[in-house]
Amino acid sequence: MINGKTVLAGVIGWPVAHSRSPMLHNHWCKVHQINGAYVPLPVAPGQLEVALRGLAAAGFRGVNVTIPHKEEAFRLCDELTMTAKRAGAANTLRFEDGRILGDCTDGTGFCDNLRAHAVSPSGSVLILGAGGAARAIAAALQDCGCDVFITNRTTARAEALVSALGAGAVLPWADWPARLGEMQILINATSLGMGGYDETDWPSILQQAQLGLSVADIVYTSLQTPLLRAAQQRGLRTVEGLGMLLYQARAGFHAWFGLWPEVDKQSFDLLMADLT
Repeated sequence: MINGKTVLAGVIGWPVAHSRSPMLHNHWCKVHQINGAYVPLPVAPGQLEVALRGLAAAGFRGVNVTIPHKEEAFRLCDELTMTAKRAGAANTLRFEDGRILGDCTDGTGFCDNLRAHAVSPSGSVLILGAGGAARAIAAALQDCGCDVFITNRTTARAEALVSALGAGAVLPWADWPARLGEMQILINATSLGMGGYDETDWPSILQQAQLGLSVADIVYTSLQTPLLRAAQQRGLRTVEGLGMLLYQARAGFHAWFGLWPEVDKQSFDLLMADLT
C-alpha cells in the first residue's frame, strides 16, 4: 500500500506506455517486501530538465530514462560514472541533495547476461551496429578486456563510434562475414530481427564461424530471432536479449530501493508472459 513512507522511482520516455520496467520493478518490490513504487512517466521532448528537477524536488529517489531522452539526460547530469562517460549515455539516474547522478547500465547488464548464459566476455568480439546500445556494450566489453570490432552499414558511423571509444577496430559491412571465424562472440545490436522480420541469410553466414562462437542478440520483442535460430541450428551457444533488460535493471533498483534483486525464473517468466 502506498503511504507517506513509500520510496518513489520511475521511467521517463516518450512514449513510455510500452515500457516493461514498471512491471519488473514493482514485482521486485513485492517479492522483497519493499515499500516502493515505480511508475511510468511520459515526458515530451524538450521537457526533460523540468521533469527531472520537479521529480527530485517531489522526493523521487531517481528514474530510468529511455528513448528519446538518453543523450539529453547525459548532458543534464551533475555527475556521471565512468561507465556512463564511456557509453556516452545515461539511462539510470539517482537524485541526491539536489544533484542528478547518472549511470549507464546497458553494457554491464549485457555482460551480466552473457555470464548468466555461461559465456565469458573475453576474446575477439564483433558487434553489428553502431548506435547507442552498441556503444554501451562495446565500452563494457572493452572494460572486460575484449578486442572489439564494429561493423555498420554506414561505415562512417562505425568509425565515429570507435573514435569515441578510443579503442576498437572497424570492419566494412561487406567484409565482416569473412572475418567471423576469428571471433569468439557475435552480437547483433541492430534492429534486425525485431518483430521476427529479417531477410539476412544467417545459415550461410554462420557456416564461416568456428563452433566455439557464442551469438547474442539484444532484440527481445521476438525472443528467438532469425539469427539465434540459425545459430542454434549450427550448434552455437546463444544468448537472448530479454536477460539484458533484466540485468540492466538491477543497478537502478539497488540505487533507489537499497537491494540487489535476483534475476530468477519468476522475473524472467513475468516479462516473457507480457511478450506473448
